[in-house]
Amino acid sequence: MSSDDMYAGTLLTDEVVVRSATEDDLDAIVKVDAAAGGIVRTQYLFRRLKMALQDGGIRLALVGELDGSVVGFVLAAVDYGEFGRAAPSAVLDALSVHPDFRGHHVAAALFRQVEMQLRALGIETLRTEVAWDQEELMGFFRHAGFLPAARLCLQKELA
Repeated sequence: MSSDDMYAGTLLTDEVVVRSATEDDLDAIVKVDAAAGGIVRTQYLFRRLKMALQDGGIRLALVGELDGSVVGFVLAAVDYGEFGRAAPSAVLDALSVHPDFRGHHVAAALFRQVEMQLRALGIETLRTEVAWDQEELMGFFRHAGFLPAARLCLQKELA
């Protein structure tokens, strides 16, 4: 749908079906993630999806579909305090869209749903981490309103 085809009350994301993920979506999620990132992270995604579906905490696992096929997903979790902070926030663990469907507003549709659900829960802050060289993803997050956090992530190699 082009902007010329838009009419009042529609959004560019309306063609994307966003729904809760199920265990049956794991294979499609792994395929999307591998196509987008170049590595297969089956165990990581399995654990995250299982936590989202079974854990008592508040977690989001959503998939984006076009023409009945899963072409993107997002995983997020609500945290009611960490590192001495008591304010509720959320962490975006993974957001991925199959490269063949970039530009179809899949990530925007997924992110829009995440924002709506988190706002409904009273969550005021959403955090994520991005590798320095993931320029396309950093551009998406910049466009979505993310800014560098006033926190410094520290790391120590233990090997």
